[in-house]
Amino acid sequence: MKVLLSIKPEFALKIFEGTKKYEFRKSIFKRNDVDTVVVYASSPIQQVIGEFEIKSILCKEVELLWQITQQFAGINKDFYDEYFANKEMAFAIQVGKIRKFPIPKQLSDYDMAYAPQSFAYL
Repeated sequence: MKVLLSIKPEFALKIFEGTKKYEFRKSIFKRNDVDTVVVYASSPIQQVIGEFEIKSILCKEVELLWQITQQFAGINKDFYDEYFANKEMAFAIQVGKIRKFPIPKQLSDYDMAYAPQSFAYL
């Protein structure tokens, strides 16, 4: 099963450069058969630029998750703390094998009219 995630371009590009190996989320999918993330780079790119296999999904207390993931977080601690403000638990999707599309795709290629706020099952 695949999900489409909306990711800010600066972070999406870091995933495909290999410098960001964790994608952080405040909540995670309910289905446990999701194995691939399709990456929609949000504005100003607004295209589906590739996909990656999910190596694992971590669910930890906010500070512990940072300690585990900080080396390949692709974000700084201030951004992390602001994103997870007032949260006790945090999720990190560990990036597995990546595949950048040679030609980016449009949301319409996935029968979608607009990008999901967080994610959509495909």
